[in-house]
This record gives sequence, C-alpha cells and structure tokens, in this order.
Amino acid sequence: MRKTTSVTIAALFAAVQFAAAPVRADPPVIEAVRSDSLGGAWTFSVTIRHPDTGWDHYADGWEVLAPDGSRLGYRELLHPHVDEQPFTRSLAGVLIPPGTEFVTVRSRCNVDGWSAPGRRVQLGR
Repeated sequence: MRKTTSVTIAALFAAVQFAAAPVRADPPVIEAVRSDSLGGAWTFSVTIRHPDTGWDHYADGWEVLAPDGSRLGYRELLHPHVDEQPFTRSLAGVLIPPGTEFVTVRSRCNVDGWSAPGRRVQLGR
C-alpha cells in the first residue's frame, strides 16, 4: 500500500506541475516589414497577425534590433486588435548605425512575451 501511495503522490505532483506550466498560445507573427530611410532616420511599418482575444491576451509591441541585439526602436501597441487582423503599425525616427546591413524585427504579446527568432530585414541603403 505504501508503494502505491508514493506513486500516486508522485503522479499527482507531476500533474500539478504540468498544469502550473504556462500555456503558450500562437505567438504574434510578423507578416511583412517595410523600411524607408529619409534624412538618416528610418521608418518601419510592421504587419502583425496574432489571435488577440481582448485585454487578457494581445500583441502588445514590436522592436527593431541591431545585429548585436541592441534595441534601436520599440513600438508599443496600446490595445488589442481582435477585429483587425492582420494589422500594420509604424515607427518613425529609428536611427541605424552606419554600416548596418540588416536589422531584426520581433514582436511580443502580453502573455507569451517576445517571439523568436524575429524577422531579418535587409536595409537598402
């Protein structure tokens, strides 16, 4: 009987750990990125698709990263886009260091965090 109790307790503990693990939904997907340069600053227009359900789970931002991973720009998304999928938002005034050939754009949602690996964008200088 004691052996059965140990197995049952171990199985119950494993089930509780599994239930407590975060459930990852579909991450925000970057469908398109447009980049334009004017006067040394860049504007990025990013199209994202995410199954927003409302304030409890929505795509809440995207960022532009240099090849070394440093952040060059961040666009906060202030509300869910439940009925607007995919959607496009822009960020102007992004300063890109001279000689940079590409950046990475990645998105995030308020539940699952940053999507990986992001989308590599070649800069046409």
